Amino acid sequence: MTGSEESPSFRLAYVPGVTPAKWVKVWHERLPDIPLTLVQAPAAEAPELLRAGGADAGLVRLPVDRDFFSAIPLYTETSVVVVPKDHLITAADEVTLADLADEVLFHPLDDVFDWTAPPGEPAFERPATTPDAIELVAANVGLLVVPQSLARLYHRRDLTYRPVVDAPQSSVALSWPQEATTDLVEDFIGIVRGRTVNSTRGRTTSTRAGDGRPADGRTAASAGTSQSDKKPRRAEQRGGRQQPAAKSSGRGRQARAGGAGPAAKRGRPRRRS
Repeated sequence: MTGSEESPSFRLAYVPGVTPAKWVKVWHERLPDIPLTLVQAPAAEAPELLRAGGADAGLVRLPVDRDFFSAIPLYTETSVVVVPKDHLITAADEVTLADLADEVLFHPLDDVFDWTAPPGEPAFERPATTPDAIELVAANVGLLVVPQSLARLYHRRDLTYRPVVDAPQSSVALSWPQEATTDLVEDFIGIVRGRTVNSTRGRTTSTRAGDGRPADGRTAASAGTSQSDKKPRRAEQRGGRQQPAAKSSGRGRQARAGGAGPAAKRGRPRRRS
């Protein structure tokens, strides 16, 4: 390696509420020699971070610009309303948007929902961030509708939440620039999709450059040897060719005895005079 060459690495962006730990663990198990760096970014800024090359791929919230980015949807979150623990809403297991019509609902500037404004009474101002809105909920000024992961991320002992069955939902996806689908991106796609290390799809099953071995550790020669290749060798050890199954006729029994015709029955030939 020359001084101008850099060791390979992978940078994964992720937005608040997303937990990439399970995929990062698999990465370290499969690719221990390639560092994975996590880059946290606000949901609204994550696409621009990827566009500028600040990360190789990202766990982002949809939608994204599908003309520029590839995206693999992973899951859709339950939406919840965050309320003080002594609020009347806590008496219900779940609520609807109609149940919130008379409540003040905050609409933070970093809101991840694709709506112009939440239902209910508008707040006196838009909080700059979701954590700021959480603080206002704790002060009994209003309520907040967020994905469940954000309610958990910013949990406070004096707050709780309930599902809102008809609220907009937020979906999380693995996304990356279409023109930057590198081998390492393909490796991470395989991990996210749950492919095994021996899967025929993805780079982890192909021969690594400079190694000459597939990902399962076998040599390329042994990996290409199938059971059908081994059968002729067994036949050669039995005498050069495979023997067909013997028939039940007398001719077949004579063949197994090592002779042919009547001479095989007489045993020793007669001496000529």
